[in-house]
Amino acid sequence: FLAVAAGRAQVQQEPSAETTEGTSISVNCSHPNIQTNEYIYWYRQLPGRGFEYLVSTLKGSKDLQAPAGRLLLAAGRRSSAL
Repeated sequence: FLAVAAGRAQVQQEPSAETTEGTSISVNCSHPNIQTNEYIYWYRQLPGRGFEYLVSTLKGSKDLQAPAGRLLLAAGRRSSAL
């Protein structure tokens, strides 16, 4: 999974996460310098494949249909979790 804050905001995240199919996982991302008007984009990259867009948000939380999940955006927009 990869989180990207649009613009010049720096993003801090673990380099990779792995789980078995059917098992939940939570991936956290810190974006302490994000600006009010910058979107947060989440992507995933499966082994041997390119990046796949999952979800983006400017504020609030969003549900994902496939893969099933939820994007949570912390108050103050300084971090997010998928």
